Amino acid sequence: MPRHLAHGFNTIQSPEGLKTGHNIIVKFLPEAFNYGANDKEWIPKVGKERSCVITQDINISRRKDELELYQKNGVGMFFLRGPSKKQGLSVWEMVQALSKNWDDIARIASEEKRPFAYIFGLKGGMNRIK
Repeated sequence: MPRHLAHGFNTIQSPEGLKTGHNIIVKFLPEAFNYGANDKEWIPKVGKERSCVITQDINISRRKDELELYQKNGVGMFFLRGPSKKQGLSVWEMVQALSKNWDDIARIASEEKRPFAYIFGLKGGMNRIK
């Protein structure tokens, strides 16, 4: 997710986490793990932090080496699906999809055993994937 969305969702989530018990810190991945870090560098680091990732890069779940990497490192993955394979979501569509699914994201990230992967978009809810 873009930096300004990560920062915005973190600002919103902080007080809400106190109410719900889902104390989640939302970070912009390149700020946390260096700009330009490839998947093989940041996925193990996310796993060590027992963190989750929200990404539009659905190919992580399709590339055998990256699929094994996030599973081996115990990472929770949330894949934000666009309207087609070639078209991602606009920033406002991301806001809508994230807002609509945030309660589930927070609950799953806080309570579910890792590794896991879910896919979601503007329509429908969370769908667990392999």
